[in-house]
Amino acid sequence: MRDVLYLDQIEQAETLLKPQRIEVLRQLAEPRSCTEVAQRLDQTQQRVYYHVKRLVEAGLVNQVAERKVRGIHEGVYQASARSYWLSPRLVGRIDGGLRRKQDEMSLGYLLDLMEEVQSDVATLDRTAPELPSIGVSGDIRVPVERRQEFLDDLRSTLQDLFTRYGGAEGDAFKLAVACYPKGEQP
Repeated sequence: MRDVLYLDQIEQAETLLKPQRIEVLRQLAEPRSCTEVAQRLDQTQQRVYYHVKRLVEAGLVNQVAERKVRGIHEGVYQASARSYWLSPRLVGRIDGGLRRKQDEMSLGYLLDLMEEVQSDVATLDRTAPELPSIGVSGDIRVPVERRQEFLDDLRSTLQDLFTRYGGAEGDAFKLAVACYPKGEQP
């Protein structure tokens, strides 16, 4: 079972986004037969099998074993991942092309960048002996009159890192920095 399965196909999202299937999928966090899931959810075996079949077709569930019960072969299924990430591209932008100012274009780029990071992280080989990475987050308060100075300093610092470590030798890393206005906390 993978930690994360990144969903970027509309068919996978459509299969997943049905409340009954999500409940079936939750039950399949551990290997179970359709009979066992049906008992746990108080549903018929046929109904659970229908949902499991759709989940298998979409690659969200795998058959992990088969056993013989009262002369009938019964499949044992398990979820393909512990969690599922939906690509924002599945919904798309709903701005109708009305970009009023430069900041909106920057926010659109930021959304694309975050999706790229999400996709990259989801496809990392979690079985690798080491995955050197770092995540840093913090809040910075910048007076309006110093905003451009702050952004210029940030850009300069990053350009210095790219220049210092941007050679063709060594391990390749992706560096993504997001800077955006923080919404007011309730």
